[in-house]
Amino acid sequence: MSDAQPEVPVSKEYIAEFVDGPFEGRVEHRVLVDGKTDDEISEMATVGGQDRLFWYVAEGAREVQGVQHVRYRLDARDSDQVHGNDEVDSYRF
Repeated sequence: MSDAQPEVPVSKEYIAEFVDGPFEGRVEHRVLVDGKTDDEISEMATVGGQDRLFWYVAEGAREVQGVQHVRYRLDARDSDQVHGNDEVDSYRF
């Protein structure tokens, strides 16, 4: 007999929770990259017939039943505007 302990599976995904902005209330499963969650996420949406890019920044995290849950808050400064007919300028260099 061996004293080896069975290996506990490690989740390879996490749950992203969007707490405000156009994606408020949305929850999605995302893949961990090198075992880590994303510090920021970009999301595309069509608003008023135009594609808009929204940036979300990680705000906090918790573990629920072995799965990481990360809260993301809209970064309005780097995101496209939702209202108005201004030219879309969300490119990051």
